[in-house]
Amino acid sequence: MVTATAPVAAPAYARLARNFERLHHLDHLHSIAYWDQAAMMPPGGAQARAAALGELAALMHQHRTDPALAQALADAADEPLDDFQRANLREMGREWRAANALPEDLVQRSQLATARCEHAWRRQRPANDWAGFLVNFEAVVATAREQAQHLSQQLGLRPYDTMLDRFELGMRCARLDPLFADLRGWLPGLVQQVQARQQGEVVLQPQGPFPVEAQRKLCLQVMEMLGFDFSQGRIDVSTHPFAGGVPEDVRLTTRYETGEFITSLLGAIHETGHGRYEQGRPRAWLGQPVSLARSMGIHESQSLSFEMQLGRHPGFLATLAPLIAAAFGDQPAFEPENLRRLVTRVKPGLIRVDADEVTYAAHVMLRYDIERRLIEGEIEAADIPPLWDAGMAALLGQDTRGNFADGPMQDVHWPEAMFGYFPCYTLGAMYAAQWFATMRRDLPGLDASIAAGQLSPVFGWLQANIWQQASRWPTDELAQRASGEVLNPAHYRAHLEARYLA
Repeated sequence: MVTATAPVAAPAYARLARNFERLHHLDHLHSIAYWDQAAMMPPGGAQARAAALGELAALMHQHRTDPALAQALADAADEPLDDFQRANLREMGREWRAANALPEDLVQRSQLATARCEHAWRRQRPANDWAGFLVNFEAVVATAREQAQHLSQQLGLRPYDTMLDRFELGMRCARLDPLFADLRGWLPGLVQQVQARQQGEVVLQPQGPFPVEAQRKLCLQVMEMLGFDFSQGRIDVSTHPFAGGVPEDVRLTTRYETGEFITSLLGAIHETGHGRYEQGRPRAWLGQPVSLARSMGIHESQSLSFEMQLGRHPGFLATLAPLIAAAFGDQPAFEPENLRRLVTRVKPGLIRVDADEVTYAAHVMLRYDIERRLIEGEIEAADIPPLWDAGMAALLGQDTRGNFADGPMQDVHWPEAMFGYFPCYTLGAMYAAQWFATMRRDLPGLDASIAAGQLSPVFGWLQANIWQQASRWPTDELAQRASGEVLNPAHYRAHLEARYLA
C-alpha cells in the first residue's frame, strides 16, 4: 500500500506533509462546526459561531500561506519521490498558489459575511423577505468579487473561471458554455416528448401521513443497504440537505415532511453517495491533498450515481418496495412499477432539489447564467429577481414573480458564496451516466445483479476507479482511466432517452 511517508532523502516534502496534516485536522474542526451550525446550533449562537469560523478560516489561511512553504515546494520538486507523492506535491502547490492570492483579512471577512447571511437566510426564506436577505447578500457578493479579482490576477483566468476552478478543477466557461448550449438544443424537446408519453400513465399517489420516525428508520435501513458505515458517520436534519465532515466522521443531513416520504428517502440516498465517496477515500493518504475528492463534479457524480442511476433503477426500486411497505403499511402505490412511475415523473417545477431527472439541468443552467454575470460585475444582486423570473419562464415555463422563497432564495449556495458550484451538479449527472455506461460495458450482468439486490459490483467499480483514486490524477485523466474517455455528454443524453423514451 502506498503511504504519505517521505523517503529519508526528502526532508522538504516531509515538512510539507506535516503542514498539510495539520491543515487536515483544522479542516476537520471547521467541517464539524459548520455541520453543527446547520443541524444543531441554537439561534443565539449564530454571532459567536460566525466569529469563531472566521478566526479558524484565518488560522488555516496562515498555515496555507506560510512563507516557508514556497522554498519547501521548490526543494521538494528535486527530491526522490514516487508517483503518488509527486501527485501530492502537485496538489500542495495548487493549494498554496490559490491561498497566496488571497489576503488574510479578505478570507476572514468572507467567512463572517457568509456565516451571517446563511444564518439570516434560514428565517428570511420562509418569510419571503428578499429585501432583508439582500442586505447580507450584497456583502457576500462583494467579498466573492474581491476573491475572484485576486485569483484572476494570480492565475490569469477570467473572474468567474476562478470561482468555477475552486469546485471543478480545470473547468472553464469556454468548455462549459458549449456543453450547456448543446443541452439547450435538445433538452426542451426531450421534456415535451417525455411529458406526452407519460400523459396517459396512471400513477397512484402514496397515502400518508408518513411519520417522521418511520421515515428516519427507513432512511437508515436503506443507507445500511447502500454500505454507509455508521461507525464513522451519521445522518441528521437540516434546512437544506448536505454532506460534510471528514472520512473518519462523515456528517449527512436530510429533511422530512409527514405529507410525503420520497423527498427524504431520495435525499438520504443522494447524500449516501457523497458519504460513500468520503469513506472510500484512500486512508493511507488522509491528511494530504492527494487524498481529497477530485472535484465537486466528481463528488456529485457519486451522489447522482446513487440517487439517479441506482435509486431510480427498476431493479433497485423492486428491492425497496417491501421495505417501504413495511415502514408505512402496504398499499397499491408501493408496488414496484408504481414506484418507478412516481420517481421518474417529469414535471417542470420551481424547486431545484425536488426537480425530476430530466428538468434538473435547466435549474442549473439558470443559476450558472446569473451567477457568472454577477461575479463578473455585469449585474448587481438587486437585479437577480427579474432575471430569475425571465429564466424560469423561458427554461421551465414557470411563473416566479414575487416568489423569492421558491425563487432566488431557495438554495443555500449563494448565501454561502458557493459561486461556481452549481455547474457541478450537471457535470456530475453527465459523469454518472458515463460511469454506468462503462460498468455496463465491462460488467454485462450489471442490471441483473442490481435487480437481484446485489450491489457490490457497482460499489466495487466505484471504489477501484473513483474513490481510491481520490486526487491522484487530473480530472480528465481520472475519467480517461476509469471509462476510456474524458467527459462525454453523449452518455447523459443516451441515458435519459433510454430511461424515459425506450
